[in-house]
Amino acid sequence: MNVSDPFQNTSPPTAPHGGSTVGSNELLVTSLLGAVLTLMCLVGVMGNVYTLVVMNISVKVTGSMYVYIVNLALADLLYLSTIPFVVCTYFARDWYFGDIGCRIVFSLDLLTMHASIFILTVMSTERYLAVVSPLDTFGRSRRYRRTVTCVVWLVSFLLALPTMIMIDLKSSIQNGVVKRMCHPTWQITAYKVYLTVLFNTCILAPGLIICCLYLKLARTYWLSQTAVFTSEEVKKCPKQKVLYIIFSIVLTYWACFLPFWLWQLLSIYRHGHGSLSRRAVVYVNFVVTCLAYSNSCINPFLYTLLTRNYQEYLRERQKSGVGFRRKLRYSSQRSVSSASHQFTNSTVLTCAVEGKWRQSQC
Repeated sequence: MNVSDPFQNTSPPTAPHGGSTVGSNELLVTSLLGAVLTLMCLVGVMGNVYTLVVMNISVKVTGSMYVYIVNLALADLLYLSTIPFVVCTYFARDWYFGDIGCRIVFSLDLLTMHASIFILTVMSTERYLAVVSPLDTFGRSRRYRRTVTCVVWLVSFLLALPTMIMIDLKSSIQNGVVKRMCHPTWQITAYKVYLTVLFNTCILAPGLIICCLYLKLARTYWLSQTAVFTSEEVKKCPKQKVLYIIFSIVLTYWACFLPFWLWQLLSIYRHGHGSLSRRAVVYVNFVVTCLAYSNSCINPFLYTLLTRNYQEYLRERQKSGVGFRRKLRYSSQRSVSSASHQFTNSTVLTCAVEGKWRQSQC
């Protein structure tokens, strides 16, 4: 939803003269937005629910990334749960859910967006540390990871709390009909500060961290390709899949969230999107809203469901765990085998990284 003006995303363009062509355009925009968001909601819900099922059946709460992936799926499900309110309000051009609904829906929207982004950042950090410091990562307990996720949800709630407080339901008369809209009650200066803080905490800082960590992982993988591999199974590891995965993760993050938040900042700093027409504003709102919600649809596929031979990998991981710890006692070189314990969808990266230090089977 639009943070700077929550109702903008639910208001189709209006015609100055009410012509039939304009009316058809309004119906087209309304129908298209409703159809796209409904489809995204269905796909995202099914993907995240399936992720929860897979994690509970396959991992059986023993995987090191289990806590993070489950919380990511829950955050995405809650984020997608706000779509029906957007669709309903867009078609009705009215807010039916009262003042409490304004506070809950819009604060939940921000809370879950932050939680999803923060969890992605934590997962990226965990994966990076699994490569550079595998022993420390291997030794982290589930209690530690649960504590981290609790902190993530708490920080997300605190960042969304002002939205819950500083929003109100206002009524206006349009063509003789009472219409209700959710509007922020901030003073303009305070609101600029708040949106700027949200942009830095929700997009800029996490995005730079994720980008930096995955670039380092990509560099590690790339350098590992120059090593001499004697193990035939290491040679068979895909050469480019890792880079594709890393590129997809970084690109998806920026493509989904950056346009949305730049649009919010533009609306507050340029006082209503400058000279753009009402119709153009609605079309841009349509695009950035769909992009923001699409991240919660893509996450299940990017982090879990695209895993090749997911259950076989988990079984092999459990079988090789004892052997890994035995070799670790006698090896003079630093092993990064435990990195594979941290990757649920990119075991090929671990395979490549392992080859840089020692020869082993992927």
